[in-house]
Amino acid sequence: QVQVVESGGGLVQPGGSLRLSCAASGSTFSINAMAWYRQAPGKQRELVATITRGGTRAYGTSVRGRFTISIDNAKNTVYLQMNNLKYEDTAVYYCQADFVYWGQGTQVTVSS
Repeated sequence: QVQVVESGGGLVQPGGSLRLSCAASGSTFSINAMAWYRQAPGKQRELVATITRGGTRAYGTSVRGRFTISIDNAKNTVYLQMNNLKYEDTAVYYCQADFVYWGQGTQVTVSS
């Protein structure tokens, strides 16, 4: 089993930045990839970014160029640096480990 815990959400103004963290614990040796998803009210959950332990990254089209995903393998922690935030980035952000394990989510609100 793997446990996943997100942190770092909050309220930020448009154009601002936030950094989310996702810490995995438990049977972390089995984790090959981690990802961030988000879900806005009334919308489907969408992929934000993925990363493998080797550092291969992929991004959703709406965040490409603004968000950066990174991983600290020693700490089993994934980060999501979010820059130039827009109103439409408001959502609950979820971390996923190995396509199976999900965290509880952290709220990101972009508002003036």
